[in-house]
Amino acid sequence: MPDDELRELEAKRRKALWMIENIAPGDPKAFEALSILDDLELQERKYSPNADKALELNKLRDCVTVQHHHSGIDIILEQTIPQPWRERFVQASIGSTRLLDRPYASDWDKFLACWETEMQHLEAHRAACSKPKLD
Repeated sequence: MPDDELRELEAKRRKALWMIENIAPGDPKAFEALSILDDLELQERKYSPNADKALELNKLRDCVTVQHHHSGIDIILEQTIPQPWRERFVQASIGSTRLLDRPYASDWDKFLACWETEMQHLEAHRAACSKPKLD
């Protein structure tokens, strides 16, 4: 997928994930964001048919290079993050502090933990939407 399209897709994903962050699963207020996320997944599969075979977070964590900076802080080499994860991290980190062109390793770890929580919350929303309504 071209970089500009990936950037746009991941920016939309990030906004939709933030939209549902404080909405309880099953609440109709989440419908718009869930529709956006479903559409983005369809677009992603169009470009990457194996997108549903996502890289496990532990394997992803292992492939990213962490270096100890002379300031005493651990940093990561952004270029070692495979796409689309690099763009996801960039979108989630807009406004975060960093050292020149190197993000803090703690921010990468926080992103991965938050991603896992966001995906669990998203799945709870999807499960609530698929449950039959009892009248």
